[in-house]
Amino acid sequence: MFSELSLAPRYRLDDESPWLKGIDPLRRYWIYVNGDQRVGRVLPGLSTQSPEAFKQAIRGFRQLAIGEALTLPTGLGDRITLHCVAQNCYAIADRSTAAEVWHLFDAESLESLLLTAHPDWQCAPDHLNLGRSLLTAAWGQAAVPKAA
Repeated sequence: MFSELSLAPRYRLDDESPWLKGIDPLRRYWIYVNGDQRVGRVLPGLSTQSPEAFKQAIRGFRQLAIGEALTLPTGLGDRITLHCVAQNCYAIADRSTAAEVWHLFDAESLESLLLTAHPDWQCAPDHLNLGRSLLTAAWGQAAVPKAA
């Protein structure tokens, strides 16, 4: 399953099609699947409580070897697991659909996302609306499912 060479396409910072929609204040990563703006996903992002925990998470990511995985905390109490699939190829599992999907990233892209967990990082002003849109959608859903 794991290999030293992977030809699988992955999200890169220099992609021709923009895949990163933004990063909200809770450090969730909003991406367009394969750059398709009609298909968006929200992935949990790294969130740390201290500068030392932040440094430890970044060091752990940089030390991942092929076939290894690293589980890190997120802002909402969930966990994010990073998988080293091949050289310069990392995966984050997306469980928001019926079948689990792995989104592949190169090291530079994934590290850039993880660096947003730094205590001094602030999201872009227009990315505040990303979190608000999720909250607005939640208000439109019923709190208790209807009984049959």
